Amino acid sequence: MKRFLIPLGLFLVLAVFLGIGLNRDPREVPSPLIGKPAPAFSLPTLGGGPAFGPQDMKGRVWVLNVWASWCVACREEHPVLLDLARSGVVPLVGLDYKDRPADAQGWLTRFGNPYTLVALDADGRVGIDYGVYGVPETYVIDKTGTIRFKQIGPVTTEVLNDRLLPLIRELRR
Repeated sequence: MKRFLIPLGLFLVLAVFLGIGLNRDPREVPSPLIGKPAPAFSLPTLGGGPAFGPQDMKGRVWVLNVWASWCVACREEHPVLLDLARSGVVPLVGLDYKDRPADAQGWLTRFGNPYTLVALDADGRVGIDYGVYGVPETYVIDKTGTIRFKQIGPVTTEVLNDRLLPLIRELRR
């Protein structure tokens, strides 16, 4: 009888793990950076302004959006980012990832610029520090400089209204 219970038990454990895995959203990849300080950097900005780094936003809740002019999915989320920028709820900083500044500027001129500023990550090193899988990716960073949320893939209206805005309002208190 025992020789049947052990395989049955292993099968049940495997079935439970499989069931849990199938019910998860594949875009919600747990990030080891959640709850940790945002990696420090200092990058030039589009348009030639002063260099930017996360330390410049200490004391403020802000959103970092990793994007590129060559990114098809970035075009999909762009209207949502424009709405977020128009709302004035939170500063939106762009991290132009592995892109040419002229291409980035042309893209923003054509489609509109939702960003407070755009930092240029031409070689992608900052993206690596942030664990970027691909663009677009979006991070919510609190007043202490701690990453509180990471969105892999485009920010949709649903993600904005159901996840980002409630979290931003909570963090601003």
